[in-house]
Amino acid sequence: MFIEIETVKAIDYQLCIIGAGPAGIILALEYANANPHQKILLVECGKNVTTTNPLDDSIRVSNSQNHHDPYDCTNKGLGGSTASWGGRCVMYDDIDFIPHGPVQSNCTWGPEFLESVRPYLQSACDYFNCGRAQFELENPKPIAENFRSSSVTDHHIERWSLPTRFGTEYGRQLKSSENIHVLAGYYASNVGQLDANNCVNSVELRSLNEESTHSVNAEKFVFCAGGQESTRLLLKSPHLFKNLSSIPASLGKYYQGHSSGKIAFVKFYGNHQKTEFAFTMDTDGTYCRRRFQFSKDAIIQNRILNIAFWLDIPPVYDPAHRNGTLSFIYLMMISPVLRKILLPPAIARSLTAEKKNGIRDHVWNVLRGLPVSLTLPAVIFVKRYLRRRKLPGVYLLSKENRYAIHFHSEQVPAERNQIALSENGQQLEIHYEYTDDDIDSVIQSHELLDEYLRHIGCGELQYLHDKSDLPGVIRNTSKDGLHQMGTTRISKTPEDGVVNFDLRVWGTENLYVCSSSVFPTSSQANPTFFLGACAVRLAAHLSKLART
Repeated sequence: MFIEIETVKAIDYQLCIIGAGPAGIILALEYANANPHQKILLVECGKNVTTTNPLDDSIRVSNSQNHHDPYDCTNKGLGGSTASWGGRCVMYDDIDFIPHGPVQSNCTWGPEFLESVRPYLQSACDYFNCGRAQFELENPKPIAENFRSSSVTDHHIERWSLPTRFGTEYGRQLKSSENIHVLAGYYASNVGQLDANNCVNSVELRSLNEESTHSVNAEKFVFCAGGQESTRLLLKSPHLFKNLSSIPASLGKYYQGHSSGKIAFVKFYGNHQKTEFAFTMDTDGTYCRRRFQFSKDAIIQNRILNIAFWLDIPPVYDPAHRNGTLSFIYLMMISPVLRKILLPPAIARSLTAEKKNGIRDHVWNVLRGLPVSLTLPAVIFVKRYLRRRKLPGVYLLSKENRYAIHFHSEQVPAERNQIALSENGQQLEIHYEYTDDDIDSVIQSHELLDEYLRHIGCGELQYLHDKSDLPGVIRNTSKDGLHQMGTTRISKTPEDGVVNFDLRVWGTENLYVCSSSVFPTSSQANPTFFLGACAVRLAAHLSKLART
Protein backbone atom coordinates (compact mmCIF):
# COMPACT_ATOMS: atom_id res chain seq x y z
CA MET A 1 0.00 0.00 0.00
CA PHE A 2 1.06 3.62 -0.56
CA ILE A 3 1.45 5.58 2.68
CA GLU A 4 2.58 8.96 4.00
CA ILE A 5 5.67 9.81 6.00
CA GLU A 6 3.88 10.28 9.34
CA THR A 7 2.67 6.69 9.21
CA VAL A 8 6.14 5.45 8.30
CA LYS A 9 7.75 7.15 11.30
CA ALA A 10 5.51 5.24 13.70
CA ILE A 11 6.47 1.76 12.41
CA ASP A 12 9.55 -0.35 13.02
CA TYR A 13 10.09 -2.22 9.76
CA GLN A 14 11.79 -5.55 9.32
CA LEU A 15 13.14 -4.50 5.92
CA CYS A 16 13.65 -1.07 4.35
CA ILE A 17 14.47 -0.92 0.64
CA ILE A 18 15.79 2.35 -0.80
CA GLY A 19 14.86 2.58 -4.48
CA ALA A 20 11.89 1.13 -6.37
CA GLY A 21 13.51 0.22 -9.66
CA PRO A 22 13.41 -3.37 -10.92
CA ALA A 23 15.80 -4.63 -8.21
CA GLY A 24 13.89 -2.92 -5.41
CA ILE A 25 10.48 -4.09 -6.61
CA ILE A 26 11.62 -7.68 -7.17
CA LEU A 27 13.27 -7.75 -3.74
CA ALA A 28 10.16 -6.32 -2.03
CA LEU A 29 7.73 -8.73 -3.71
CA GLU A 30 9.90 -11.80 -3.20
CA TYR A 31 10.59 -11.02 0.45
CA ALA A 32 6.94 -10.17 1.14
CA ASN A 33 5.79 -13.43 -0.39
CA ALA A 34 8.17 -15.42 1.83
CA ASN A 35 7.48 -13.32 4.94
CA PRO A 36 3.81 -12.29 4.83
CA HIS A 37 3.73 -11.13 8.46
CA GLN A 38 6.71 -8.78 8.24
CA LYS A 39 6.56 -5.09 7.39
CA ILE A 40 8.56 -3.86 4.40
CA LEU A 41 9.16 -0.23 3.48
CA LEU A 42 9.91 0.56 -0.17
CA VAL A 43 11.15 4.13 -0.61
CA GLU A 44 11.08 5.79 -4.03
CA CYS A 45 12.38 9.23 -4.89
CA GLY A 46 9.78 10.13 -7.50
CA LYS A 47 6.01 9.96 -7.07
CA ASN A 48 5.83 9.57 -10.83
CA VAL A 49 8.69 9.64 -13.30
CA THR A 50 9.81 13.12 -12.34
CA THR A 51 11.15 15.71 -14.77
CA THR A 52 13.62 17.28 -12.33
CA ASN A 53 15.02 16.23 -8.98
CA PRO A 54 17.77 17.40 -6.62
CA LEU A 55 19.79 14.20 -7.02
CA ASP A 56 20.33 14.38 -10.78
CA ASP A 57 20.69 18.15 -10.51
CA SER A 58 23.68 17.64 -8.22
CA ILE A 59 25.60 15.31 -10.58
CA ARG A 60 28.54 16.71 -12.52
CA VAL A 61 29.89 14.72 -15.49
CA SER A 62 33.45 15.57 -16.50
CA ASN A 63 33.25 13.91 -19.93
CA SER A 64 29.93 14.43 -21.70
CA GLN A 65 31.43 13.00 -24.89
CA ASN A 66 31.34 9.48 -23.46
CA HIS A 67 28.81 9.73 -20.62
CA HIS A 68 25.14 10.54 -20.99
CA ASP A 69 23.43 13.36 -19.14
CA PRO A 70 22.28 12.30 -15.64
CA TYR A 71 18.62 12.67 -16.63
CA ASP A 72 19.15 10.24 -19.50
CA CYS A 73 20.78 7.66 -17.21
CA THR A 74 18.06 7.16 -14.60
CA ASN A 75 14.35 7.56 -14.02
CA LYS A 76 13.12 8.77 -10.65
CA GLY A 77 9.76 7.08 -10.16
CA LEU A 78 8.18 3.72 -9.45
CA GLY A 79 9.81 1.21 -11.78
CA GLY A 80 13.01 3.23 -12.13
CA SER A 81 15.00 2.57 -15.28
CA THR A 82 12.34 0.25 -16.71
CA ALA A 83 10.23 3.31 -17.54
CA SER A 84 12.40 3.77 -20.62
CA TRP A 85 14.40 0.61 -21.19
CA GLY A 86 14.07 -1.42 -24.36
CA GLY A 87 13.56 -4.80 -22.66
CA ARG A 88 16.78 -6.60 -23.60
CA CYS A 89 17.51 -9.45 -21.16
CA VAL A 90 21.00 -10.91 -21.48
CA MET A 91 22.87 -13.41 -19.34
CA TYR A 92 26.39 -13.00 -18.01
CA ASP A 93 28.96 -15.56 -19.19
CA ASP A 94 31.32 -17.92 -17.34
CA ILE A 95 34.31 -15.84 -18.48
CA ASP A 96 33.00 -12.81 -16.58
CA PHE A 97 33.71 -14.48 -13.23
CA ILE A 98 37.39 -15.34 -13.77
CA PRO A 99 40.43 -13.15 -14.51
CA HIS A 100 40.75 -12.53 -18.25
CA GLY A 101 42.27 -10.07 -20.69
CA PRO A 102 42.98 -6.63 -19.21
CA VAL A 103 40.57 -7.32 -16.28
CA GLN A 104 42.73 -9.78 -14.31
CA SER A 105 42.78 -9.13 -10.52
CA ASN A 106 39.90 -6.67 -10.76
CA CYS A 107 37.60 -9.65 -11.28
CA THR A 108 36.85 -9.84 -7.56
CA TRP A 109 33.96 -12.31 -7.68
CA GLY A 110 34.27 -15.90 -8.87
CA PRO A 111 32.46 -18.82 -10.54
CA GLU A 112 30.87 -19.72 -7.21
CA PHE A 113 28.89 -16.49 -7.26
CA LEU A 114 27.52 -17.28 -10.71
CA GLU A 115 26.52 -20.78 -9.57
CA SER A 116 24.73 -19.31 -6.55
CA VAL A 117 22.61 -17.10 -8.84
CA ARG A 118 21.65 -19.77 -11.40
CA PRO A 119 18.76 -21.23 -9.34
CA TYR A 120 17.03 -17.83 -9.46
CA LEU A 121 17.24 -17.17 -13.20
CA GLN A 122 13.78 -18.47 -14.02
CA SER A 123 12.21 -16.34 -11.30
CA ALA A 124 13.94 -13.32 -12.82
CA CYS A 125 12.62 -14.28 -16.26
CA ASP A 126 9.13 -14.44 -14.80
CA TYR A 127 9.43 -10.91 -13.39
CA PHE A 128 10.79 -9.57 -16.66
CA ASN A 129 8.26 -11.46 -18.79
CA CYS A 130 11.01 -12.79 -21.04
CA GLY A 131 10.07 -16.48 -21.16
CA ARG A 132 12.40 -19.34 -20.38
CA ALA A 133 15.74 -19.01 -18.59
CA GLN A 134 17.51 -20.31 -21.65
CA PHE A 135 20.16 -18.08 -23.18
CA GLU A 136 21.91 -20.61 -25.42
CA LEU A 137 20.34 -22.48 -28.31
CA GLU A 138 20.80 -26.23 -28.55
CA ASN A 139 21.87 -27.52 -31.98
CA PRO A 140 20.68 -24.43 -33.89
CA LYS A 141 20.92 -24.07 -37.62
CA PRO A 142 23.82 -21.77 -38.61
CA ILE A 143 23.14 -18.04 -38.37
CA ALA A 144 24.45 -17.79 -41.95
CA GLU A 145 25.29 -20.33 -44.62
CA ASN A 146 28.62 -22.10 -43.99
CA PHE A 147 28.95 -20.78 -40.44
CA ARG A 148 30.10 -23.22 -37.78
CA SER A 149 30.87 -22.53 -34.14
CA SER A 150 34.33 -22.87 -32.66
CA SER A 151 36.34 -19.91 -31.35
CA VAL A 152 33.39 -17.78 -32.52
CA THR A 153 29.90 -18.96 -31.62
CA ASP A 154 26.41 -18.11 -32.84
CA HIS A 155 24.25 -19.93 -30.28
CA HIS A 156 24.02 -17.25 -27.57
CA ILE A 157 20.76 -15.32 -27.56
CA GLU A 158 19.26 -12.30 -25.89
CA ARG A 159 15.65 -12.50 -24.79
CA TRP A 160 13.30 -9.54 -24.84
CA SER A 161 10.86 -8.44 -22.20
CA LEU A 162 7.47 -7.01 -23.23
CA PRO A 163 9.24 -4.53 -22.42
CA THR A 164 8.04 -4.71 -18.84
CA ARG A 165 7.48 -1.34 -17.17
CA PHE A 166 7.81 -2.39 -13.54
CA GLY A 167 5.92 0.61 -12.19
CA THR A 168 2.89 -0.26 -14.32
CA GLU A 169 3.24 -4.05 -14.22
CA TYR A 170 3.60 -4.34 -10.46
CA GLY A 171 2.09 -1.06 -9.22
CA ARG A 172 -1.31 -2.60 -8.49
CA GLN A 173 0.28 -5.51 -6.64
CA LEU A 174 2.30 -3.11 -4.50
CA LYS A 175 -0.76 -0.95 -3.86
CA SER A 176 -2.84 -3.90 -2.65
CA SER A 177 -0.09 -5.46 -0.53
CA GLU A 178 -0.72 -5.40 3.22
CA ASN A 179 2.89 -5.81 4.29
CA ILE A 180 4.67 -3.68 1.65
CA HIS A 181 4.45 0.05 2.37
CA VAL A 182 5.47 2.29 -0.53
CA LEU A 183 6.67 5.79 0.33
CA ALA A 184 6.97 7.92 -2.79
CA GLY A 185 8.61 11.33 -3.13
CA TYR A 186 11.45 10.70 -0.65
CA TYR A 187 15.11 9.78 -0.98
CA ALA A 188 17.73 8.64 1.53
CA SER A 189 19.98 11.54 2.44
CA ASN A 190 22.02 10.05 5.29
CA VAL A 191 22.65 6.71 6.97
CA GLY A 192 22.50 6.31 10.76
CA GLN A 193 25.39 5.27 12.99
CA LEU A 194 26.31 1.66 13.69
CA ASP A 195 25.20 0.29 17.03
CA ALA A 196 27.14 -2.05 19.29
CA ASN A 197 26.18 -4.98 17.05
CA ASN A 198 27.43 -3.21 13.90
CA CYS A 199 23.89 -2.68 12.71
CA VAL A 200 22.36 0.37 11.06
CA ASN A 201 19.10 1.13 12.84
CA SER A 202 17.90 4.16 10.90
CA VAL A 203 18.13 6.05 7.62
CA GLU A 204 17.33 9.72 7.14
CA LEU A 205 14.82 10.50 4.41
CA ARG A 206 14.32 13.82 2.69
CA SER A 207 11.32 14.88 0.62
CA LEU A 208 11.75 16.15 -2.91
CA ASN A 209 9.54 19.09 -2.02
CA GLU A 210 10.76 20.13 1.42
CA GLU A 211 13.93 20.65 3.44
CA SER A 212 12.86 18.73 6.54
CA THR A 213 14.22 15.23 7.17
CA HIS A 214 12.64 12.20 8.76
CA SER A 215 14.20 9.15 10.38
CA VAL A 216 12.91 5.64 9.63
CA ASN A 217 13.82 2.48 11.52
CA ALA A 218 14.28 -1.06 10.27
CA GLU A 219 16.04 -4.30 11.13
CA LYS A 220 17.66 -4.55 7.70
CA PHE A 221 18.36 -2.00 4.96
CA VAL A 222 19.02 -2.56 1.25
CA PHE A 223 20.20 0.14 -1.15
CA CYS A 224 18.59 -0.47 -4.56
CA ALA A 225 18.91 3.15 -5.66
CA GLY A 226 20.97 2.52 -8.80
CA GLY A 227 24.71 2.59 -9.24
CA GLN A 228 25.20 6.30 -8.77
CA GLU A 229 22.89 6.92 -5.82
CA SER A 230 23.73 3.74 -3.92
CA THR A 231 27.39 4.69 -4.21
CA ARG A 232 26.67 8.27 -3.14
CA LEU A 233 25.03 7.03 0.08
CA LEU A 234 28.08 4.95 1.00
CA LEU A 235 30.50 7.75 0.10
CA LYS A 236 28.58 10.04 2.45
CA SER A 237 28.77 7.46 5.26
CA PRO A 238 32.41 6.74 6.16
CA HIS A 239 31.26 5.86 9.70
CA LEU A 240 29.87 2.59 8.32
CA PHE A 241 33.43 1.30 7.93
CA LYS A 242 34.75 2.14 11.41
CA ASN A 243 35.28 -1.56 12.15
CA LEU A 244 37.52 -2.04 9.13
CA SER A 245 41.13 -1.01 8.92
CA SER A 246 40.09 1.68 6.43
CA ILE A 247 37.30 2.74 4.12
CA PRO A 248 37.29 0.25 1.21
CA ALA A 249 39.79 1.60 -1.31
CA SER A 250 37.58 0.53 -4.22
CA LEU A 251 34.49 2.47 -3.07
CA GLY A 252 33.41 4.77 -5.89
CA LYS A 253 36.19 3.53 -8.20
CA TYR A 254 36.30 1.16 -11.19
CA TYR A 255 33.17 2.73 -12.70
CA GLN A 256 32.25 0.78 -15.84
CA GLY A 257 29.72 0.49 -18.58
CA HIS A 258 30.15 -0.65 -22.17
CA SER A 259 31.64 0.52 -25.42
CA SER A 260 29.11 0.10 -28.18
CA GLY A 261 28.50 1.02 -31.78
CA LYS A 262 29.04 0.10 -35.42
CA ILE A 263 32.35 0.31 -37.25
CA ALA A 264 31.85 -2.40 -39.86
CA PHE A 265 29.48 -4.36 -42.07
CA VAL A 266 29.53 -8.13 -42.37
CA LYS A 267 29.23 -9.52 -45.89
CA PHE A 268 28.15 -13.15 -45.92
CA TYR A 269 29.12 -15.22 -48.96
CA GLY A 270 26.19 -17.65 -48.94
CA ASN A 271 22.50 -17.54 -49.79
CA HIS A 272 20.90 -14.43 -48.26
CA GLN A 273 17.69 -16.34 -47.59
CA LYS A 274 19.58 -18.60 -45.16
CA THR A 275 20.77 -15.74 -42.95
CA GLU A 276 18.97 -15.23 -39.63
CA PHE A 277 19.17 -11.46 -39.68
CA ALA A 278 16.08 -10.56 -37.64
CA PHE A 279 14.36 -11.30 -34.38
CA THR A 280 12.85 -14.75 -33.95
CA MET A 281 10.02 -15.74 -31.64
CA ASP A 282 10.54 -18.53 -29.13
CA THR A 283 7.87 -21.16 -28.51
CA ASP A 284 6.89 -19.22 -25.37
CA GLY A 285 6.15 -16.11 -27.46
CA THR A 286 9.30 -14.23 -26.49
CA TYR A 287 11.34 -12.32 -29.07
CA CYS A 288 14.97 -13.47 -29.24
CA ARG A 289 18.05 -12.41 -31.18
CA ARG A 290 21.22 -14.35 -31.88
CA ARG A 291 24.69 -12.97 -31.26
CA PHE A 292 28.25 -13.71 -32.27
CA GLN A 293 30.47 -14.22 -29.24
CA PHE A 294 33.93 -15.60 -28.62
CA SER A 295 34.43 -18.81 -26.69
CA LYS A 296 35.97 -18.62 -23.23
CA ASP A 297 39.21 -20.16 -24.52
CA ALA A 298 39.42 -17.61 -27.36
CA ILE A 299 38.97 -14.70 -24.95
CA ILE A 300 41.68 -16.02 -22.65
CA GLN A 301 44.13 -16.89 -25.44
CA ASN A 302 43.76 -13.55 -27.23
CA ARG A 303 43.60 -11.49 -24.01
CA ILE A 304 40.55 -9.56 -25.14
CA LEU A 305 37.50 -8.25 -23.31
CA ASN A 306 34.18 -10.05 -23.52
CA ILE A 307 32.20 -8.74 -26.49
CA ALA A 308 29.03 -9.56 -28.42
CA PHE A 309 28.09 -8.76 -32.03
CA TRP A 310 24.68 -8.78 -33.66
CA LEU A 311 23.40 -8.07 -37.15
CA ASP A 312 21.85 -4.63 -37.46
CA ILE A 313 20.54 -2.04 -39.87
CA PRO A 314 22.95 0.49 -41.42
CA PRO A 315 23.45 3.80 -39.60
CA VAL A 316 20.06 5.44 -40.15
CA TYR A 317 21.47 8.99 -40.17
CA ASP A 318 23.51 8.37 -43.33
CA PRO A 319 21.31 8.71 -46.45
CA ALA A 320 23.91 6.71 -48.38
CA HIS A 321 22.01 3.58 -47.33
CA ARG A 322 19.46 4.65 -50.03
CA ASN A 323 16.63 2.98 -48.13
CA GLY A 324 13.34 4.85 -48.01
CA THR A 325 12.12 3.06 -44.89
CA LEU A 326 15.26 3.92 -42.92
CA SER A 327 15.18 7.52 -44.11
CA PHE A 328 11.53 7.88 -43.07
CA ILE A 329 12.38 6.46 -39.63
CA TYR A 330 15.31 8.87 -39.34
CA LEU A 331 13.13 11.85 -40.21
CA MET A 332 10.65 10.79 -37.54
CA MET A 333 13.42 10.45 -34.94
CA ILE A 334 14.77 13.96 -35.51
CA SER A 335 11.30 15.44 -35.20
CA PRO A 336 11.25 17.36 -31.84
CA VAL A 337 7.82 15.98 -30.95
CA LEU A 338 7.89 12.44 -32.32
CA ARG A 339 11.37 11.53 -31.05
CA LYS A 340 10.15 11.91 -27.46
CA ILE A 341 7.33 9.47 -28.14
CA LEU A 342 9.22 6.89 -30.19
CA LEU A 343 12.39 6.35 -28.14
CA PRO A 344 14.13 7.28 -24.88
CA PRO A 345 16.35 10.37 -25.42
CA ALA A 346 19.67 8.55 -25.01
CA ILE A 347 18.75 5.86 -27.54
CA ALA A 348 17.33 8.38 -30.03
CA ARG A 349 20.53 10.43 -29.88
CA SER A 350 22.59 7.30 -30.35
CA LEU A 351 20.68 6.23 -33.47
CA THR A 352 20.68 9.68 -35.04
CA ALA A 353 24.26 10.44 -33.96
CA GLU A 354 22.77 13.80 -32.91
CA LYS A 355 22.98 14.85 -36.56
CA LYS A 356 20.54 16.72 -38.75
CA ASN A 357 22.16 16.62 -42.14
CA GLY A 358 21.37 15.20 -45.55
CA ILE A 359 17.68 15.97 -45.05
CA ARG A 360 17.12 16.47 -48.77
CA ASP A 361 18.75 13.12 -49.55
CA HIS A 362 16.64 11.39 -46.89
CA VAL A 363 13.46 12.89 -48.38
CA TRP A 364 14.55 11.72 -51.84
CA ASN A 365 15.11 8.20 -50.47
CA VAL A 366 11.56 8.21 -49.10
CA LEU A 367 10.04 9.45 -52.37
CA ARG A 368 12.02 7.01 -54.47
CA GLY A 369 10.99 4.10 -52.25
CA LEU A 370 7.25 4.81 -52.22
CA PRO A 371 4.94 3.18 -51.27
CA VAL A 372 7.13 0.81 -49.20
CA SER A 373 8.82 3.80 -47.55
CA LEU A 374 5.54 4.45 -45.73
CA THR A 375 3.78 1.10 -45.58
CA LEU A 376 6.65 -0.81 -43.97
CA PRO A 377 7.15 1.78 -41.18
CA ALA A 378 3.40 1.57 -40.55
CA VAL A 379 3.63 -2.20 -40.06
CA ILE A 380 6.67 -1.76 -37.81
CA PHE A 381 4.85 0.91 -35.80
CA VAL A 382 1.93 -1.41 -35.11
CA LYS A 383 4.20 -4.29 -34.03
CA ARG A 384 6.48 -2.06 -31.96
CA TYR A 385 4.07 0.31 -30.25
CA LEU A 386 0.54 -1.08 -30.33
CA ARG A 387 1.07 -4.65 -29.16
CA ARG A 388 1.71 -5.85 -25.62
CA ARG A 389 4.62 -8.05 -26.73
CA LYS A 390 6.48 -5.43 -28.75
CA LEU A 391 8.81 -5.92 -31.68
CA PRO A 392 12.19 -4.92 -30.19
CA GLY A 393 13.61 -3.16 -33.24
CA VAL A 394 13.74 -2.63 -36.98
CA TYR A 395 15.28 -5.23 -39.28
CA LEU A 396 15.36 -5.22 -43.07
CA LEU A 397 16.37 -8.07 -45.36
CA SER A 398 19.53 -7.45 -47.36
CA LYS A 399 19.51 -9.21 -50.72
CA GLU A 400 23.24 -8.48 -50.87
CA ASN A 401 23.58 -10.46 -47.61
CA ARG A 402 25.37 -7.49 -46.10
CA TYR A 403 24.49 -6.16 -42.65
CA ALA A 404 25.86 -3.62 -40.24
CA ILE A 405 27.33 -5.40 -37.25
CA HIS A 406 26.78 -3.85 -33.85
CA PHE A 407 29.35 -4.45 -31.11
CA HIS A 408 28.72 -4.32 -27.37
CA SER A 409 31.90 -4.73 -25.36
CA GLU A 410 32.92 -5.11 -21.77
CA GLN A 411 34.90 -2.22 -20.33
CA VAL A 412 38.11 -2.42 -18.31
CA PRO A 413 37.66 -1.79 -14.56
CA ALA A 414 39.91 1.28 -14.53
CA GLU A 415 40.60 2.90 -11.17
CA ARG A 416 40.53 6.41 -12.63
CA ASN A 417 36.94 5.92 -13.79
CA GLN A 418 35.09 6.81 -10.63
CA ILE A 419 32.23 8.44 -8.79
CA ALA A 420 33.31 10.86 -6.05
CA LEU A 421 31.83 13.49 -3.78
CA SER A 422 32.81 17.10 -4.36
CA GLU A 423 34.88 18.85 -1.71
CA ASN A 424 31.75 20.31 -0.11
CA GLY A 425 29.99 16.94 -0.31
CA GLN A 426 27.02 18.43 -2.15
CA GLN A 427 27.73 17.23 -5.69
CA LEU A 428 28.44 13.83 -7.15
CA GLU A 429 31.30 14.02 -9.62
CA ILE A 430 31.55 11.42 -12.38
CA HIS A 431 34.89 10.83 -14.07
CA TYR A 432 34.47 8.44 -16.98
CA GLU A 433 36.33 7.71 -20.19
CA TYR A 434 37.36 4.85 -22.43
CA THR A 435 40.85 3.48 -21.94
CA ASP A 436 43.28 2.40 -24.64
CA ASP A 437 42.64 -1.21 -23.59
CA ASP A 438 38.90 -0.71 -24.21
CA ILE A 439 39.53 0.62 -27.71
CA ASP A 440 42.26 -1.86 -28.63
CA SER A 441 40.12 -4.82 -27.56
CA VAL A 442 37.18 -3.71 -29.74
CA ILE A 443 39.45 -3.40 -32.78
CA GLN A 444 41.22 -6.70 -32.11
CA SER A 445 37.88 -8.45 -31.64
CA HIS A 446 36.67 -7.23 -35.03
CA GLU A 447 39.90 -8.45 -36.62
CA LEU A 448 39.51 -11.86 -35.00
CA LEU A 449 35.88 -12.12 -36.14
CA ASP A 450 36.86 -11.14 -39.68
CA GLU A 451 39.70 -13.67 -39.70
CA TYR A 452 37.41 -16.45 -38.47
CA LEU A 453 34.61 -15.75 -40.98
CA ARG A 454 37.10 -15.75 -43.85
CA HIS A 455 38.77 -18.92 -42.56
CA ILE A 456 35.53 -20.93 -42.57
CA GLY A 457 34.39 -19.43 -45.88
CA CYS A 458 31.33 -17.76 -44.40
CA GLY A 459 31.97 -14.06 -44.95
CA GLU A 460 34.11 -11.03 -44.17
CA LEU A 461 33.98 -7.68 -42.42
CA GLN A 462 33.95 -4.44 -44.42
CA TYR A 463 34.90 -1.43 -42.35
CA LEU A 464 33.01 1.86 -42.40
CA HIS A 465 36.22 3.82 -41.82
CA ASP A 466 39.92 3.60 -42.54
CA LYS A 467 41.51 1.31 -39.98
CA SER A 468 43.81 4.09 -38.85
CA ASP A 469 40.73 6.11 -37.88
CA LEU A 470 39.04 3.36 -35.86
CA PRO A 471 40.48 4.28 -32.42
CA GLY A 472 39.18 7.82 -32.73
CA VAL A 473 35.82 6.72 -34.12
CA ILE A 474 35.20 4.26 -31.27
CA ARG A 475 36.33 6.73 -28.63
CA ASN A 476 34.22 9.56 -30.02
CA THR A 477 31.02 7.61 -30.68
CA SER A 478 30.78 5.21 -27.72
CA LYS A 479 28.72 6.52 -24.84
CA ASP A 480 27.40 5.02 -21.62
CA GLY A 481 26.37 5.92 -18.09
CA LEU A 482 23.18 3.91 -18.48
CA HIS A 483 24.94 0.77 -17.18
CA GLN A 484 26.47 1.77 -13.84
CA MET A 485 28.80 -0.93 -12.55
CA GLY A 486 31.87 -1.47 -10.39
CA THR A 487 31.71 1.25 -7.73
CA THR A 488 30.53 -0.94 -4.79
CA ARG A 489 31.95 -4.18 -6.08
CA ILE A 490 31.58 -7.69 -4.69
CA SER A 491 34.72 -9.20 -3.19
CA LYS A 492 35.97 -12.01 -1.00
CA THR A 493 37.67 -9.55 1.37
CA PRO A 494 37.05 -5.90 2.37
CA GLU A 495 40.49 -5.05 1.03
CA ASP A 496 39.29 -5.80 -2.52
CA GLY A 497 35.70 -4.55 -2.53
CA VAL A 498 32.71 -3.05 -0.76
CA VAL A 499 30.17 -5.88 -0.34
CA ASN A 500 30.54 -9.58 0.31
CA PHE A 501 28.99 -12.44 -1.68
CA ASP A 502 25.68 -11.93 0.17
CA LEU A 503 25.75 -8.27 -0.98
CA ARG A 504 26.21 -7.15 2.64
CA VAL A 505 28.38 -4.07 3.10
CA TRP A 506 31.69 -5.01 4.68
CA GLY A 507 31.89 -3.86 8.33
CA THR A 508 28.12 -3.96 8.86
CA GLU A 509 25.70 -6.71 9.83
CA ASN A 510 22.42 -5.53 8.29
CA LEU A 511 23.16 -3.18 5.37
CA TYR A 512 23.09 -4.50 1.78
CA VAL A 513 23.50 -3.12 -1.73
CA CYS A 514 21.45 -4.61 -4.58
CA SER A 515 22.57 -2.54 -7.54
CA SER A 516 24.60 -3.21 -10.67
CA SER A 517 27.34 -1.21 -8.91
CA VAL A 518 28.23 -4.47 -7.09
CA PHE A 519 29.26 -6.10 -10.40
CA PRO A 520 33.08 -5.94 -10.63
CA THR A 521 33.04 -6.81 -14.35
CA SER A 522 30.64 -5.52 -16.97
CA SER A 523 30.51 -8.49 -19.38
CA GLN A 524 29.12 -8.14 -22.89
CA ALA A 525 25.66 -8.00 -21.28
CA ASN A 526 23.66 -5.07 -20.07
CA PRO A 527 23.18 -5.62 -16.31
CA THR A 528 19.41 -5.35 -15.77
CA PHE A 529 18.44 -9.00 -16.06
CA PHE A 530 21.31 -10.42 -14.02
CA LEU A 531 20.66 -7.80 -11.34
CA GLY A 532 17.05 -9.00 -11.20
CA ALA A 533 18.27 -12.55 -10.54
CA CYS A 534 20.58 -11.21 -7.81
CA ALA A 535 17.57 -9.48 -6.22
CA VAL A 536 15.65 -12.78 -6.08
CA ARG A 537 18.72 -14.42 -4.55
CA LEU A 538 19.06 -11.66 -1.94
CA ALA A 539 15.38 -11.99 -1.01
CA ALA A 540 15.94 -15.71 -0.38
CA HIS A 541 19.01 -14.98 1.74
CA LEU A 542 17.26 -12.33 3.84
CA SER A 543 14.27 -14.63 4.29
CA LYS A 544 16.56 -17.36 5.56
CA LEU A 545 18.05 -14.92 8.08
CA ALA A 546 14.55 -13.91 9.18
CA ARG A 547 13.76 -17.53 10.05
CA THR A 548 16.89 -18.06 12.16
